[in-house]
Amino acid sequence: MNNFKINSNHNLKADQLKAVDNLVTGIKSGKTDQVLLGVTGSGKTFTIANVIERVNKPTLIFAHNKTLAGQLYSEFKELFPNNKVEYFVSSFDFYQPEAYVAKTDTYIEKTASINNELEMLYLSSLNSLLERKDTIVIASVACIYATSNPELYRGMITTLKINEVIDRQEFIKKLVSLQYKRNDNEHLRGTFKVKGEVVEITPGHSEDFVIRVEFYDDTVERIVEVDAVHKKVLKGYTLYNFFPAVNYARNKDDITRACNDIEIELNERLEYFKENNKYLEYERLSQRTKNDLETLREIGYCRGIENYSMHIDNRKKGQRPYNIFDYFGDDFLVVIDESHASIPQIKAMFKGDRSRKNTLVEYGFRLPSALENRPMTFEEFEAIKCQKIYVSATPGDYELNLVNNNVIEQIIRPTGLLDPVIELRNVESEIDDIYSEILKRIEKKERTIITTLRVETAEKLTSYFRMNNLKVAYIHHEIKTLDRIEILLDLRKGKYDVLVGVNLLREGLDLPEVSLVCIVNADVEGIFRDYRSLIQIIGRAARNVNGKVIMYHNKITISMQKAIEETKRRRLIQENYNKQNNIIPKSIVKTISEPIRSKETKEMMLKASKKKSNKTDILKLIDSLKTEMKEAASQLNFERAMELRDLIMELEND
Repeated sequence: MNNFKINSNHNLKADQLKAVDNLVTGIKSGKTDQVLLGVTGSGKTFTIANVIERVNKPTLIFAHNKTLAGQLYSEFKELFPNNKVEYFVSSFDFYQPEAYVAKTDTYIEKTASINNELEMLYLSSLNSLLERKDTIVIASVACIYATSNPELYRGMITTLKINEVIDRQEFIKKLVSLQYKRNDNEHLRGTFKVKGEVVEITPGHSEDFVIRVEFYDDTVERIVEVDAVHKKVLKGYTLYNFFPAVNYARNKDDITRACNDIEIELNERLEYFKENNKYLEYERLSQRTKNDLETLREIGYCRGIENYSMHIDNRKKGQRPYNIFDYFGDDFLVVIDESHASIPQIKAMFKGDRSRKNTLVEYGFRLPSALENRPMTFEEFEAIKCQKIYVSATPGDYELNLVNNNVIEQIIRPTGLLDPVIELRNVESEIDDIYSEILKRIEKKERTIITTLRVETAEKLTSYFRMNNLKVAYIHHEIKTLDRIEILLDLRKGKYDVLVGVNLLREGLDLPEVSLVCIVNADVEGIFRDYRSLIQIIGRAARNVNGKVIMYHNKITISMQKAIEETKRRRLIQENYNKQNNIIPKSIVKTISEPIRSKETKEMMLKASKKKSNKTDILKLIDSLKTEMKEAASQLNFERAMELRDLIMELEND
């Protein structure tokens, strides 16, 4: 087995070394669950990378959204250049699931815009796990959804060897059975080209290269990997494994068996509709399913094939669907990043999926077995045999209970930055008090953010500050991505001194210039002012050496007290470490990057946002943004690509 090897000039520092030692010891002693409490900026990614290197297990890293998964993918790919690092997320740029609204008799057909590159990375993840143990997969919630039976998928792999005697036409038939399509004009993923005694195959998981197989009569004479653009030979093989071009490719016997099972279920369901005088549902189901069966028997594939996955995988009703966890083998590691957000997401997925599909089944759009094409339940997730590490600055109750609150802490930041000072102030004269604090920040050329619970409060603060000649911006739910990006950029540049928001200033806001966070309505218990939310808001001031948080209140709630005590505890640990090691904290210096690379594009975008552009200008802008989006995706900058995608969708909907 290949070993994991980190390629980095950095060494473990402060709490990182202790955290790695404790996590590795726990894994080797057989612990199934461990929690890493790591504050923002403490280098949790580097810690986990060192754990993977030491325990040498294939690893699945779960993130609760594509943006975070993309960031982690880039980081781990850089840390492990000689190992397999894969990216496994939903391949849909746009996805409208199949649904039926009974009240209005509206059927919504599944609509999806497939991102070709993400689809290739999806397949590449499955293939890497079957080929190599030194594989890290960075995944979003897509990892809990159904995918192909790994044993049947593995059984479809066709191996070709040098000097093997095989009829060229027979080999082409095998490629067709793997769902490869013949295309003699261009190299697209999942296609093959035939020129005399040479067959060139573009794999389903990559368009960067083709596999050229050269025959002499019925003997395989040469197998080489060729650059798809420059036609340069990259490497040669004595043996090569051809993976299926699509996830649910199956041999003819498996498809025949599945079709027979689907037909039996169809007849039972049609009988049910007939007995209950549901003739419309009878016709819907009969027509659709029979068309699908005809296509399956003819070419081994059909649109929406995943809805028949129970029969194709030969599963029983209620049996957990196969997913990427089943491709890892018996001994692997799972890291759940931002576990306080990821665990609730896993819990919620099954119910939402089941509710939508129940309606489709009830009204004859799908067979009951379509319900088995689903994300796994949380109980099924818990039952998977693997070792898990939960990572968060604010671990949830679920993971804390798993370890009896025995968490492994990573409190020290390599930069020496401390958690911010917290002050409590009464709501009396809070507007004047906030105004006074803002002026102090302006003198130091620093910024302030204010978070409120009520729109009225945010509007009142914004109006007051503007009347007093402060440069203030207001972010609320109606402000689109286009304008929000510009506002955040202008805050960092100094066009604004203050940013006011309603429940929008928690995770994911990285503003090093901000030294003051004012929390209005801090004493209103609820989801936006519970302990974990307060800790996340407090963290927005942790990137500046002068970081301070002011909580405005009438009373001190349990959540407030807990957040204050935890922040003080962390700050004390950080201060003591800095004193012992003569570390002087410094604010993070982060380049202010333009949201759009070219000046011309930015100007067009601003015009479009202000409704000054005509339709032709906006269409040109959309084309320009699409080009930049594809460019960002090809460079693995998925956060940037998603940002551009959102802008495109807004412009198209205007």
